[in-house]
Amino acid sequence: MAKILVVEDDEDLQNLMKGLLTAERHSVEAVNNGIDAVQMLKMHKYDLIVLDWMLPGLTGTEVCAEYRAKGGALPILMLTAKSTIEEKEIGLDAGADDYLTKPFDARELLARIRALLRRPQAVSAKEMQVGNLALDPRSAKVFKDGAEIKLLPKEFSLLELFMRYPNQIFSSEALLERVWSADSSASFDTVRTYIKTLRKKIDSPNVASLIRTVHGVGYCLECPAPASD
Repeated sequence: MAKILVVEDDEDLQNLMKGLLTAERHSVEAVNNGIDAVQMLKMHKYDLIVLDWMLPGLTGTEVCAEYRAKGGALPILMLTAKSTIEEKEIGLDAGADDYLTKPFDARELLARIRALLRRPQAVSAKEMQVGNLALDPRSAKVFKDGAEIKLLPKEFSLLELFMRYPNQIFSSEALLERVWSADSSASFDTVRTYIKTLRKKIDSPNVASLIRTVHGVGYCLECPAPASD
């Protein structure tokens, strides 16, 4: 599950995209102009932005360029009726990560979003710490109590996702979409197996696992509460 900002002034298309993304279990917020989009990006955290080119207030390219200029690193999927190479270059040069021309097929929209959500982002470069675990995305290394532990690539990707969103529950389906490629033969059993092996490597004896199973829902990494004085 991801939190997605949809910026689209066509009410029917906005509602269509909200319905599609909600059905995929994403959390969706939507605005219909560029000025509100800039404000939302200042006040809230998102995982991805779906951004129309032609907007009242500020255009999509202006929103995109302003967001990137201030260090924003979220993936941006730009939507537009413009289809020439020159126009696509303008959108991509403004900072968009991908480009989808209207009218588009719903399946392609969802596929592009899945691909962008799987893509490592520049913002991921910051080292993360949860309890006695430290993860460095730049070197792809994980440390437990200061000592490096060796993880398989998919174990690392799972742990990175959990540490980036501590206390957030991910269903097995969401983990498959975020960690495994769309053409992978991985299944829910694959997810369970990797969760089991990851736990063996990061957990400590006689201590509850950091990765909690929420029966019937999914998994989450519980961030330990700070010790009280």
